[in-house]
Amino acid sequence: VFTISMLAGAAGCICLGLARQWMMFIIIYIIAKTGFSCSLIFYDSMLTDITVDERMDNVSSHGFAWGYIGSCIPFAACLVLVLGAGRIGISMETAMTVTFAVTAVWWIAMTIPLLKTYRQKYYAEKKKNAVKDSFARLGNTFKNVKQNKKVFVFLLAFFFYIDGVYTIIDMATAYGQALGLDSTGLLMALLVTQIVAFPCSIAFGRLSQKITSERLIIVCITAYFGIAVFAMFLHTQAQFWILAIVVGMFQGGIQALSRSYFTKIIPAGQSGEYFGLMDICGKGASFMGTTIVSVVSQMTGNVSKGVGMIAALFVAGMVFFIYSLRVEPEKKEQREELIKSKLAVTEEY
Repeated sequence: VFTISMLAGAAGCICLGLARQWMMFIIIYIIAKTGFSCSLIFYDSMLTDITVDERMDNVSSHGFAWGYIGSCIPFAACLVLVLGAGRIGISMETAMTVTFAVTAVWWIAMTIPLLKTYRQKYYAEKKKNAVKDSFARLGNTFKNVKQNKKVFVFLLAFFFYIDGVYTIIDMATAYGQALGLDSTGLLMALLVTQIVAFPCSIAFGRLSQKITSERLIIVCITAYFGIAVFAMFLHTQAQFWILAIVVGMFQGGIQALSRSYFTKIIPAGQSGEYFGLMDICGKGASFMGTTIVSVVSQMTGNVSKGVGMIAALFVAGMVFFIYSLRVEPEKKEQREELIKSKLAVTEEY
């Protein structure tokens, strides 16, 4: 399923460069985005198969770190191509088509080593009515989440604070353009964010060996609260670059540690279903941040105040996260007992 999702996303990415009508572009974009999101669910759930609890924070952080630095290669190449299209004698339309193709090829190429080396250890027994059983398992997962208060409250916290993170990422360039900043400089700043995220993600992984992931997540949420407040007073290109660097410092940390922390508190045999719920929380919340920014900006006539209101998401996320830490986790044996009748956990290697 992971391979099919990845190929669907990559194929959609290539086709985006070929679409010439806006309706067709939207349809292809939905297909590509769906493939990408589904592949991430299965990719994240692989964490339980490749490491143990003691190393999850470090492994997860390294995964994000190398993903950030790896993405810089096609991003930089495509950026040079787009900005220099006129100099090398090609149209902007052709340049954009090539960039979509380069991105898709890079995506597939970097997935091949994973497909060759990954071996699944925890999974559910294959049944005759696979589709029907999948929906039944999903329903049971919802019930289990309601029963497992720690997981439920953490997902609430994640819903709020990750929406703030995604809103800052998604609206960074739009906000900069609204302030009249140079578009080329904005794109370069995004590249710098990726570069900075590489060593900082690794640093968070190493810190997790000395400091608990819970405390590090609190540090990241607090930092993002400060970032949202700082963005409200942003007016110059230099300030935007500072914002880009600081975001890069904590972007990988909060994503990697959230993933590894969640992996520790869920049943290993149901990681796919649980990460599906986590992805729903992340993607489902994505509308909230942009809505808050838009509404406040329209009401006040000031986009900076709208961006500053993102800080409220981190406050809500912090409150729920701290509350989740006070909830006693279920013992591993109890969590596995909930799914014992439906799962066969097999370890091959």
